[in-house]
Order: sequence, then C-alpha cells, then structure tokens
Amino acid sequence: MMAAVAVCATASVAGAQSVDATIDRAVAAWAKVRTVRGTFEQTVTNPITGSSATAKGSYVQERPSRLAIRFSDPATDAIVSDGKSVWIYLPSSAPNQVIKRSATDKSALPIDLTGQFLDAPKSKYDISAAGTASAQGHPAHVLRLVAKKDGGAPVTRATVWVDDDDYIIREFETVEPSGVTRHIKLTSLELNGAVDASTFSFTPPKGARIIDQSKP
Repeated sequence: MMAAVAVCATASVAGAQSVDATIDRAVAAWAKVRTVRGTFEQTVTNPITGSSATAKGSYVQERPSRLAIRFSDPATDAIVSDGKSVWIYLPSSAPNQVIKRSATDKSALPIDLTGQFLDAPKSKYDISAAGTASAQGHPAHVLRLVAKKDGGAPVTRATVWVDDDDYIIREFETVEPSGVTRHIKLTSLELNGAVDASTFSFTPPKGARIIDQSKP
C-alpha cells in the first residue's frame, strides 16, 4: 500500500515538473524574440448567437508594443498598433468605422499574441497538462490555463500548444468572459527577422468615422 502511494506521489510530482518545465522554457524562449512575421488562421465561435466565423491573414510584430494584423479573408480588415495607439478597422462587420484605443489599454485586443500567456503566467493562471499533439506539423505539449481570481488574466481560460523543439507557441485557443471562443493557428512563423517600421502605420480611410476610446 505504501509503495503504491509512493508511486502515485512520484508520478504527481513528475507531472507537475513537466508542466513547470514546459511553461518555463516557453517563457525563456519568448524572451529572446524581438520580431515576428507570420500567417494565421482564426476561428471565432459565439455561443450566444450560435455563430462561427473563420478568417485568415498575416501579422508582423515588434515587441513590446507594435503589431500589424492584416486579414486576407475577409480582405481589408486590419488591427494595427504603432506603439501608442491601436487602430481597429473591421469593415466586414462595422463598415466605415475605425476604433482608436491606447496601446496600454488592457481591455483592448492583446498586442502580444502569444506573449499574453507568457507574462508571469504562474501568477495569472492555474496551469495543467493537456496531453501531446501536433501543431502545424510540429510535435507539441498542450497546456491548459485557467485564470486565477484577481490574477489579471486577459481571458477566462486558454489552451496553448508549445513546440517541443523551440518552445514557441504555435497554436492557442482562448475563452473570453463573454463566452466567445477564439482558436488561432499560426500557420507560419519567422522569428527575429528585419521588419519595416512603416508596417505599423495606419491611416484611417477617407470619410471613416473614428471612435476615439483612447481618451479618459
């Protein structure tokens, strides 16, 4: 009986160490990343309306606060942060409208797509193992993150696929407080390459209504 308990305790510790090792290595790997260029596929599911929508596009990121997401399907949609302001232009759902927010607004869309899970993750989430899988052709460990009460996590819960080779997150799914689920596959990634500063510039279309939410 005592041997069985010891075996169970050892297995439990090993599992905990595996989760800790995976998230710690992911945090360390992401700390070395300064720029990202890639493509993505996104599926958003709204349980309230029973609707689901899929989108594709490309993104360029320069940490810590510059990001340019441009959709190819639906075309013309864009989310751009120049480091000071976030511009949200989604004519497919809100024609002739641009929302402007402060880049420091925590309620805005995350500027660091995968970094949102790697900024002091153990203080924000309860993290557990969710098995292994393939993420965009890469073997990966899957982690389940559940937001701690008053931990400041941007989502209620998330699942992330961490590459076994380089510990980069290549796929993730989030559940927002509203219940909306967002599943994103990073279909290609180029790390630490040169990026053009003009990528992060956004000029509102002529005649567009600008809703400025950056002011107090």
